[in-house]
Amino acid sequence: MNETIRILQANLGQSLWETFEMVLISGVIGIVFGTVLGLLLYYYSNRLFSPRPVVNAVVGFIINAIRSLPFLILMVVLIPLAKLLAGDPYTPMGGAVSLSVAAVPFFARIAESSFAEIDQGIIEAARSTGANFWLIFQEVLFPEALPSLIRGIVLTIISLIGYSAMVGTIGAGGIGNLAIQFGYNRYDTGVLISVIVILVIIVQIIQWIGDFLAVHYTRG
Repeated sequence: MNETIRILQANLGQSLWETFEMVLISGVIGIVFGTVLGLLLYYYSNRLFSPRPVVNAVVGFIINAIRSLPFLILMVVLIPLAKLLAGDPYTPMGGAVSLSVAAVPFFARIAESSFAEIDQGIIEAARSTGANFWLIFQEVLFPEALPSLIRGIVLTIISLIGYSAMVGTIGAGGIGNLAIQFGYNRYDTGVLISVIVILVIIVQIIQWIGDFLAVHYTRG
């Protein structure tokens, strides 16, 4: 027990910070670019705007191709890219590269679904007033889709936390690296249990915050 406490005191803070760093970077990139891609997919598939089946099919194929790869395989494939962008792929910044590539198509589909769920009648009414797409996005699409987008953001962040633990298995840092290096390799069950409890608490807090915000921004 004393050894477990010593390991946690020496490494937990740094591991949590590395996980936060990876999830923050990849989460921002995934949400921003994923929203743009999701909006493009929606725009090019909706009859009220500018349907372009070929463009939609090509973009959709690329997104599905990336999503079809298990993250472990994707992570290994992206090691050269992580090395190019971050210098060392076995660091939190290197891990953030793989996480970002996984997050963008993941959130793109969430964003597309969120926009597609909006009542077409509301959009038709906005179009009838002569509003352009950007105004419709600001005044109709984004506000109406916001609760669903928030839930999607929560799902993405929680998934990235899980993926970041997997990144830790190759030595890129984070709480997954702590669990593998000190818990599994050294057979310290106390470290493993502590990491599990911490992850459960973090995920629960994120889920509670997300649910609160989603309800708050739901239009009555």
